Formats: sequence, structure tokens, C-alpha cells
Amino acid sequence: MNKLPLAKRVQILSMLVEGSSMRSISRVADVSINTVTKLLVDAGETCLSLHDELVRDVKASRVQCDEIWSFVGSKQKNVATAKGEPVGDVWTWTALDADSKMIVSFFVGDRSGQSAICLMDDLRDRLANRVQLTTDGHKAYLEAVEGAFGDDVDYAQLIKLYGNQPVGPQTRYSPAECTGIRKVRVTGKPETAHVSTSYVERQNLSIRMGNRRFTRLTNAFSKKLDNHIHALALYFFFYNFARMHKILRMSPAMAAGVAKTLWTMEDIADRIEANRPAPAKRGPYKKRGAV
Repeated sequence: MNKLPLAKRVQILSMLVEGSSMRSISRVADVSINTVTKLLVDAGETCLSLHDELVRDVKASRVQCDEIWSFVGSKQKNVATAKGEPVGDVWTWTALDADSKMIVSFFVGDRSGQSAICLMDDLRDRLANRVQLTTDGHKAYLEAVEGAFGDDVDYAQLIKLYGNQPVGPQTRYSPAECTGIRKVRVTGKPETAHVSTSYVERQNLSIRMGNRRFTRLTNAFSKKLDNHIHALALYFFFYNFARMHKILRMSPAMAAGVAKTLWTMEDIADRIEANRPAPAKRGPYKKRGAV
């Protein structure tokens, strides 16, 4: 079986988490697009497993949650006429520790209450103590937080107030102007000064910059939901464990106390190789025409 050298695997993985498209990676690294795809799948499965194993008993004090939009196959309005098997709108839900900047939990789904429940249930299982939680005004969070935490959380919503939507072709992709905010206490005793979603919203920008699939007005969007999830899993694990935070001078996982050293891309590549199943043994050889 042909096996890519470690340096080549590290190059491909590094380009994936820096926002390069899969076809540009195949050209630069001089490998087949199928090789890049297979490595992405293996990396995604490994990183999902590592995140589930390592991100446990997180001693956070403030957690911020948000969701970021993307699409798979086609935008929702074009699903009926699109080729292949489009999924439409896809939302990536994230929960970020405001102090360590670590992504504690994430979930890829729609924007329904069920997706919010999945995020909050997973977040609860990864925390070691009571936290102050802040979300935006999306109503799906209310039931999800209550079901996951009950009264064992200091929860508030930051509701943004917007003006009129801008009009004209030059403002087609511009958001409405934010005219103010309103902080609403929901459960417990959240500190008003720390009711904020600024850090997790800044993380949304990092997600778009580090994932080619989130780039607007291009054809780089995901064509398969599984590949979309695998790319995000790789990015989040790299961000948490292998990327030096410029302000903290350590990885977010080290700042959160769930890692003692900074991971390298070589470490991730080795874990991917160790996690890969052994090839199946070939059966007995039969001559052509033999019964």
C-alpha cells in the first residue's frame, strides 16, 4: 500500500487549516484530489475522537455561545433545482470559554431547537463547574439551556437591536446597523459586565478565515455534509491544541488546563495514522474463469 511521507501529510493538513481549497492543495502538494479527500476524512474522524476524549472537566467561568451560517451543496432557496444531493443551509454552533478562548463544544446542524439542545447537552458534559453563560437572543437557546443545566447556571442573553436593512446593490451583503443592545437575565445571577458574545463572534471570523468552505461568493462551498464536518473537526482541534494564541502565548487547551504541551501538526498526523484501520487481507487468488 502506498503511503504518503510524513512531511507531505503535514503539508496537506497545514494547508487545510489555513484556508486553502482542496484542489489548490492537490496542485501545490502534487497529489491526487482523492488523496487530499481521504486524508481530510481520516483527519476529521481522528479529531472528533480526540476532542471527545481530551476536552473533559473544563474549569471555565464564562462561556459564550453563537452559531455561524454556511451551506452544503446549494443555498436553501436553490435546493429544489440543484444537482446532486444538496443539504442547503447548515449552521455551526460553538461554545467558547471566554478566558482560555478554547472551543469547548461544537455542533453542525440546522438552526432548530434540537440543534441547540445537542450543543447544550454536550457542553454540560464537558464542564467541571457552574459557569456564566451568554448567548444571543435566539429563542432556541432558552429551552436548550434549561433542559441541560436547569438552575445550575448563571445565564443571560445579549439581544442586539437593529435599524432598517440597507438597500441598494452596493449594500447587498451588508448587515443592518446595530443601534443598541439589551442584556436580559434568564437564570441565576449573571454579572452584567460579563454578559457578552464578543469573543465567540470574533471566533466566527477565525472560522471563516481558516475554512475555505465558508468563503462567500465562490464555488468553494462544501458539496458533502460529512466533509464539511470533517473540515471543521480538524480546524477546531488544530485551533484548540496546536495553534499558539498570540495574547495567551500558549494554546487555548493549555490555557484551559486540558493539555500540558503544545501539539504539532506532526503529532496530529501521527495520531491520524495510528487511528487508521488496518487494511483488509486479500482473499485467495482465483484465475480468471475459475469457478
